[in-house]
Amino acid sequence: MCIRDSFGIEHGPNIPQNLLRYHAAMQPIALITGASRGIGAATALSLAQAGYAVAVNYRDHSLAADEVVRSIRASGGTAISVQADVADEAQVLAMFAKVDAKLGRLCALVNNAGVVDVACKVEAMSTARLQRMLMTNVLGSMVCAREAVRRMSTLHGGSGGAIVNLSSVAATLGSPGQYVDYAASKGAIDTFTVGLAREVATEGIRVNAVRPGIVDTEIHASGGQPDRAQRLASQIPMQRPGTAQEIANAIVWLLSDAAGYTTGAILDVGGGR
Repeated sequence: MCIRDSFGIEHGPNIPQNLLRYHAAMQPIALITGASRGIGAATALSLAQAGYAVAVNYRDHSLAADEVVRSIRASGGTAISVQADVADEAQVLAMFAKVDAKLGRLCALVNNAGVVDVACKVEAMSTARLQRMLMTNVLGSMVCAREAVRRMSTLHGGSGGAIVNLSSVAATLGSPGQYVDYAASKGAIDTFTVGLAREVATEGIRVNAVRPGIVDTEIHASGGQPDRAQRLASQIPMQRPGTAQEIANAIVWLLSDAAGYTTGAILDVGGGR
């Protein structure tokens, strides 16, 4: 018989609740925001395979997040799901507190949570739309990074760590006539990545970004264009959209010791676009 903890995750008899933190203490601990689907889910699964204890953040899709956690645990890994809207500071603080309590001190953060909206020109964008875009895509990532630095920094008793922010090739293209607000939010992430990387370089923390191109995930549907990835394939030099796993592979590398001399980098993973 399974029991369900306060996070809504089922625990079978082979994973006693009082051993969860013990298991996590033997592993590096990673938090991935927006990890119930797409790039975030692929990253969570890949980090678990690489030996991390994983906190799977979600805003709305609890069942999808639980499925990611179950997949990790079924393979012998350690994972929890944590609900929070990264646009809300109080929820971010509660999320980090839960990770502290359930898993331990963080050493890896992936700022993946983000939103897009329907295509339109700037002249038609409402203030509410702009606030939602910037609060989630920019402020959310910055507050999460702040909390991660407070835990990772050697100045605060941490052992160092790594942060990967999710940008977009839209930051370099501008997305005119469609998503200028989204592109601007990702341009801010690029600048934030470089600045924070230099700020914490002597504190044992590396900060990098991945800049995906057209990737075949559900985010296009949320922007009202579910077929966008396939429709734009002909504009990509490699003539196909990327996959969530291909972006996850780049994120995992940037978090790994193999990228130990890499900080302040923005890695384009866009099929040449």
